[in-house]
Amino acid sequence: MRIDLHAHSNVSDGTEKPADVMASAARAGLDVVALTDHDSTDGWAEASSAAIDVGVALVPGMEVSCRTAEGISVHLLSYLHDPAHPGLLEEITKAKQARHTRAERMVTLLAEDYPLTWDDVIHHVAPGATLGRPHIADALVAAGVVEDRSEAFASILTSRSRYFIPHYAPNPAVAVELVCAAGGVPVFAHPVASSRGRIVGERVYRDMIDAGLAGLEVDHRDNPEEGRSFLRRLAAENNLLITGSSDYHGTGKPNLLGENLTAPDVLARIEELGSGTAVVRP
Repeated sequence: MRIDLHAHSNVSDGTEKPADVMASAARAGLDVVALTDHDSTDGWAEASSAAIDVGVALVPGMEVSCRTAEGISVHLLSYLHDPAHPGLLEEITKAKQARHTRAERMVTLLAEDYPLTWDDVIHHVAPGATLGRPHIADALVAAGVVEDRSEAFASILTSRSRYFIPHYAPNPAVAVELVCAAGGVPVFAHPVASSRGRIVGERVYRDMIDAGLAGLEVDHRDNPEEGRSFLRRLAAENNLLITGSSDYHGTGKPNLLGENLTAPDVLARIEELGSGTAVVRP
């Protein structure tokens, strides 16, 4: 089985509709794909219907935005949680609203130096989607300021840029607890992706594990090889699941569906642990 447990649609910062993500997964030869939009489960219904049509199983998921006390961004993948769980829903709604406010403030700063307006950004956001920096990047591409999202994030939109503004997000350990309370299976996304910014130290891993962390996304293009070795040791020492994923965003990133995969026995364990919803099989 070919299993990819990390993909985004235009419900967050991907470029394809949820149904089109499922169709792309079928063309890529996948048997199973997880839809993990940022702080949103709004794409689940459309993707579930498409799963039946295209013959690819869907793992309903989400990528929860988190932030440590030191201001380090952490992304937590949640699989098979109850989308209506009040505690988790309250936190992701708060984070989603904070993303919107942050984006407005960033665009105000960017407009001082670049031909960019709020309407330019909104043009690239699907109705109801979780708004983020990738949409600002798309507007900068359309304005001819940068060639693609990657260039935007490497320069203008980097966390070290004067235009960068952080947004509210729950502490990672708290997010793990909320995912578990919602019947979900929490997996730390691309934990050692240092090219994205600062990465967490041992204490954060320990706090997340103590809170109920179930796994680590080890095989991801942004995790350097030495970091993957560290993650495998950590997983072995703490009985954590190891996943592999593409982090697909359509044309928004060069990542290709199926470029990293998760073992079938790991998916089976995720299904055993998850109780909030179920895998949708054709």
